[in-house]
Amino acid sequence: RSPSPPDQLPVGPSSQASPETMPTICKDPPMGSIERFLRQRFSPRQILTPASGAPERTVGPPTSSNGASSFHLFWTIPPVPLSEVRATITITEAPRTPHLYFWALQASFADSSDRGLGAGHLGLQHHPDYDRGGALNWGGYHDGGGELSGSTSLLGSAVGNPNTSNFVWVPGRAYRYRIHRSPERGWRGSITDLGSGEETMARDLWIEADHLSHPMVWSEVFAPCDAPAVEVVWTDLHGLDRENRRIDPVDFVTNYQRVADGGCSNTSIHVDGTALIQRTSTARTTPSQTRIRPPS
Repeated sequence: RSPSPPDQLPVGPSSQASPETMPTICKDPPMGSIERFLRQRFSPRQILTPASGAPERTVGPPTSSNGASSFHLFWTIPPVPLSEVRATITITEAPRTPHLYFWALQASFADSSDRGLGAGHLGLQHHPDYDRGGALNWGGYHDGGGELSGSTSLLGSAVGNPNTSNFVWVPGRAYRYRIHRSPERGWRGSITDLGSGEETMARDLWIEADHLSHPMVWSEVFAPCDAPAVEVVWTDLHGLDRENRRIDPVDFVTNYQRVADGGCSNTSIHVDGTALIQRTSTARTTPSQTRIRPPS
């Protein structure tokens, strides 16, 4: 399927962006927290994108420090402390190679003063070491570095990884991610199969935070840049405030890992009808740091 042109609003005259231009949801947001998390999770400086005319990488493996190419959708959302964030994903074109893919909803944890405490990421994985490649990850980092601890998942883990559980998912089926306060301790990650209505708990992360902030979704791809195309569809991205009122993003901002930092240049994000699409092995139709209005 050829990408549809997005309803886009460029952020500025340059494709370069500083962390201060990222979307925020809090007054005096803890940008240090989200920037540090991105630099821990991904490779240094890849949260920025080079100017047009930069070299491309469309074949061979990513050369980043973690061996992946990543691309993100930052949410611009009203300045309301969030008690929950949600996103629905459908993997419409599944991976066909034995490489790791990770599709995540991420949120930062903040205290009552909006000081960043860390961040967590919840999402499905195509993992070659798991049954039929099916895995579910709920993990995160402290603001100062180091992984968050948490409960042991009841799903088990094929490789004994406390963050990554066994979860066989089905291509073409919609799954809703939820990051929300645990009734027991910390913050819970859960996933609902919208075909059956069954909700599955990943586990709890043990961090004492007042609320969530800085939501985003992203794809992290460890496959070669010229691997067969993979596509995921994001819908119904929103948060809930303390009174469980729905808070919708105003818009989204695209971001791609730089070629200079090892990323592929043939990943793209676009709007198609009522959905946001992330796709690999395709022409990039939406530049980095482009504002995309929510799908109608």
